[in-house]
Amino acid sequence: MASIESWGRFPRAEHRTVSLAWRDQIGLADLEGPVLAHGMGRSYGDSCLNDGGTLLLTRGLDRFLEFDDSTGILRCEAGVTLAEILEIVVPKGFFLPVTPGTKFVTVGGAIANDVHGKNHHADGTFGRFVRRFELLTSDGKRRICSPEENEGHFRATIGGLGLTGLITWAEIQLRRVPSPFIVQESLKMRSLDDFFRINEASEKDWQYTVAWIDVLARGRRLGRGIYFRGNHAEKSPPGRRISFGEPRLRVPVDAPNFVLSELSVRLFNFAVYHRQLRPVRRATIPYEPFFYPLDAVANWNRIYGRRGLLQWQCVVPDPETVVRILEVVSRARQGSFLVVLKTFGKLRSPGMLSFPRPGLTLALDFPHLGEATLSLLDRLDALVADGGGALYPAKDARMSPEMFALSFPELPSFLPYVDPRFSSSFWRRVRPAADERHARTA
Repeated sequence: MASIESWGRFPRAEHRTVSLAWRDQIGLADLEGPVLAHGMGRSYGDSCLNDGGTLLLTRGLDRFLEFDDSTGILRCEAGVTLAEILEIVVPKGFFLPVTPGTKFVTVGGAIANDVHGKNHHADGTFGRFVRRFELLTSDGKRRICSPEENEGHFRATIGGLGLTGLITWAEIQLRRVPSPFIVQESLKMRSLDDFFRINEASEKDWQYTVAWIDVLARGRRLGRGIYFRGNHAEKSPPGRRISFGEPRLRVPVDAPNFVLSELSVRLFNFAVYHRQLRPVRRATIPYEPFFYPLDAVANWNRIYGRRGLLQWQCVVPDPETVVRILEVVSRARQGSFLVVLKTFGKLRSPGMLSFPRPGLTLALDFPHLGEATLSLLDRLDALVADGGGALYPAKDARMSPEMFALSFPELPSFLPYVDPRFSSSFWRRVRPAADERHARTA
């Protein structure tokens, strides 16, 4: 058995592992226990873990199968990472149609979690750009899934958390861009009212939008922060090139507890907010610091210490719930270094369990301080439930079965497509409510 962690480093889990190498030679029938595909392990909670079961390590499925540079259609194996795609297609004038906040995720993982990015208001989720894929199930069948063929498996697998089978390869539509550089504007926000005003104006003309929030600010300053918006530059600045490679910086050891104190968070937030002196700053920058600022530091999750972190992300339909959440977090004095606020648009994903939906999405990182942190997150869950919102499974390590069922109204339609041999630590935790809901609707 091998001990494998998620990116949040909580919970810890023991697994048998099987490394996959050749997609045409994969057999699932003889594998021991429940199985689950595992790529880069960048999910924060336990949706990528299978405690006591078998992980199918997919990074060996890393081949590019076909790329049409006249259309931008790419077909590759499921273990290819977004970083590897960018290295191939950016020099050819293409970019990912949607990307999360890290490029170190596999294509299979991007589909299974139906990842979203800073352009959801304009383009929707990653799943909207998946044309087709091959799904291997435990009965030995290999299904080509698309909107026209095996449509049920297609919709269940996009955002399906790896529970419908193993994706072996996928075909996605890339975006043609004039330049890999980004014209970025950063605007200081004095309060949450500034966010709504700036965001409404920005979404009309800017493809990418997101805001960083100082979660410890209170009263009239509640929601202060920096708003970032960007578009692909029409041409690259003279003499500047895009470089590829691994992170140059690294966190070598787990940070001690004092790094995670309220004072440290307060000083960090003060520095981030006040380092921008002007109300608006404009620059043309490479795409990496715009989309992937944390990827510049390897093992940055060690900053949160050996106990790890709990990331919590919600989507809610109304601003009032966001205000209540920020007020509760500010009073709890459990600061978060990373607080991200943005809006989701109305473009629907094909995925049955896709997380994004119209509204506001708020993501926070908390150092895992034990019962105090878990209790705080339970209180935040209750606010989301009361506001008719949802939680993101890819970021979760502790939501209740009832909260999961409330978050995903298409859950009864999804259940018939779950492969009986596939499971995860997350699924076994939330499954009771899913089964109960299925029984009521059957």
